[in-house]
Order: sequence, then C-alpha cells, then structure tokens
Amino acid sequence: MAAKDEQHQQSPLHILFFPFLAPGHLIPMADMAALFASRGVSFFDWSTDAAAEHGVPRLAFLGSSIFARSCSDSMLRNNPAESAPDDPDALVSLPGLPHHVELRRCQMMDPAKRPEHWAMFQSLDAADQKCFGEVINSFRDLEPDYVEHYQRTLGRRAWLVGPVALAGKDMAVRGTSAPSPDADSCLRWLDTKQPGSVVYVSFGTMTSFAPSELHQLARGLGLSGKNFVWVIARSGPDSSEWMPEGFAELMARGDRGFIIRGWAPQMLILNHPALGGFVTHCGWNSTLEAVSAGVPMVTWPRYADQFYNEKLVVEVLNVGVSVGAKNYASAMEAHEVIAGEVIAESIGRLMGGTEEGDTIQKRAKGLCVEARRAVENGGSSHSDVGRLVDELMARRSRVKVGEDISTN
Repeated sequence: MAAKDEQHQQSPLHILFFPFLAPGHLIPMADMAALFASRGVSFFDWSTDAAAEHGVPRLAFLGSSIFARSCSDSMLRNNPAESAPDDPDALVSLPGLPHHVELRRCQMMDPAKRPEHWAMFQSLDAADQKCFGEVINSFRDLEPDYVEHYQRTLGRRAWLVGPVALAGKDMAVRGTSAPSPDADSCLRWLDTKQPGSVVYVSFGTMTSFAPSELHQLARGLGLSGKNFVWVIARSGPDSSEWMPEGFAELMARGDRGFIIRGWAPQMLILNHPALGGFVTHCGWNSTLEAVSAGVPMVTWPRYADQFYNEKLVVEVLNVGVSVGAKNYASAMEAHEVIAGEVIAESIGRLMGGTEEGDTIQKRAKGLCVEARRAVENGGSSHSDVGRLVDELMARRSRVKVGEDISTN
C-alpha cells in the first residue's frame, strides 16, 4: 500500500490549458505550457464550476500585468468614472493603488456606454476570485509594489512565472507556422545597421488602423530621420489609400526603412543589436517582450488593458514615452488621428541622444538583465513555478478527484 501511495505521489502532474482563442492569449499560453513541461508537468469562466465539481484546481491566466490587474480591480470595486465629470478630458483617479494613477475619462472603459463589457469583466473577476489562484506572465522585480498590493492587500493568490517568451526555443516561428516571407530579409537588413539605430513599429495582431492614421504614421517615420522596421497587416488598406508623398521613394532607396507584411519574428527583431526603440500598442505580450530585450518604447495604446500598461511603462518603470493617445476604443472603432510631427517627436525623445532618452535607454537595459535573471535557476519566476508545482502536487495527495475544492 505504501508503495502504491508513493507511486501515486510521484506520478507526473497533469495540467490542461484552456486558451482564449486570440493570438495574444494563445502565444503566451503555449509558452507557458512549454515552461511547465520543462519542469516535469506532462483558461474561460465556465471552467470554475466544472473544475470545482470534479475536484480539479483551476488556475486563471488573463495575460495582463499585475499593475493592470490591480487597476482593473480598482475600477471594478469603485467605478470611479461614474462620479467623474462628463468630459472626455476629465482626469479620473483610481483609488487604493500603491501609486497615484489617473487616466483621462476617454482612456477608460465607460460602464454606462459599454454595459456588456462591464458585465463580462465582473463575471471574469468573480470567477478568478473563486479559483485556486492566478498565473501571471510577469516577474517580481518588474512591478514589486503591485505584487505586494495584489497578494497582501487584495488577498489574491498569484504566481509570477514570466517572461514566458524566454521559454521558447525557435523564436523565428514563435506564434505561427507561416512567418512573413519578408522575415529573413529583414534580419539581414538589420545586420547592416548601427547598434541602437532602428525603431521597430508593430501593433500586434488585433489592432487596425484607418488610412488616415497610417498616413500620419508613415509621415512620422519619415520625419523622425531614424531607420525603421514597420510591420503592416496583409489585410490592411492598400498603400495607395495612405502613403504620403515621397514615402515610396524613401522605401525604394532601401536604406532607411523596411516593411514586413504579415507575421514578423518579433522576438528576433527586438533582440537584434540594431534595435533602439519600439513603437507599440502596449499589449502585454509586446510590452514584456520589449522589457526582456532591453528595448525602450514609444507607447500608443488603443483599448483593453493597454492604457494601464502605458502608465506602467511611462510613469512607473520610466522605460518609454507616450505619443499622447487619448481615446479608448475597440479594435474596430475609429481613433483620434495623431499627427506625424508628434510621432516623430516621440521617437526623437527616445532615440535622439537626449538626457531623457539616455536615462530611459539605461533603465530599459537594466530591466532586461532582471527579466532574464528571473527565469534562471534560483530566479523569482523559476522559483514561483517550482512553488506552484509543489503546491499542486501536495494538494493532489490530500484531495480526492471528485471532491468540491471551492474552499481548499
């Protein structure tokens, strides 16, 4: 009998991943699966009750930073937009956070205007609070005040296991089986550039731009005077709808800019020595990948948690500058057009050799070291993975499958 118990306790721990079917969730989920597999291991709100019914611990993963999760919790608890002036530019403070965090009302989801989104977030949050805990793609030294706030003040169980992108093996095809045919040529083009001289421009897989926005972005890249790699979706508007005068000639020369149409090997590009900045929508995957590569950011959030992540990057971590995006809107809604001159100025602040830019660059390089240290043997994320596996193994030995685990 003792031998059977010992054999049961030593059998592999099985973890079933339920990814939300969007690239921004699928990719880190696959990375996380690889991470747990390397440690001997052989996410939807409806799964909470199903897991509890069968005695299976449920772990939540939303693909956000601890900072963004804390901001979202403040929003759900307090709904500060409800009492704010009915002015898009009114500043709204999020109470109960370690830092003074405020956003313009137009940068926040308005529960009165988006009741279905508000209800969805409330449902997700309620489900997450009933689960065994949360797995976070971040690391403790990146946002220590918010780890403390989330775990001790809010009483949420969380394990920080990131950056999970560093667990991947083949960065060239990470997230896709069909990378852009431009990918290899781009990397060879980067090889010809001086260290820190190229700005990378990419807005993820779900962000769409109107032709007027693309027009100003192209103008901004031209006015910046910097070399650039720009990722444009294959399904985007035809270049004849947005290309400014002189841009085609600039691209034809081949020395200033490189456009990738389709899926780019983002981790390889960000980690190339020629990279000196990243114009990003502040999706958490892209943000954390830039941190892991030591690349500072020009922040241009669009929707979801991206305005929270911008606050973290620019005001808390001091590794980026903002283009001044104001309006929270969905991927399919119109956004305010930001002028090319503003875009060029933001890139210049980051990469123009100013005291501000140099400080940001140094800070970004330091966070890169901390990110990589976190996933190494003995690092905080490496240790959190081990602690989580140990807790799950210990729990399996004392709870029979089929028991209700809602109070365990």
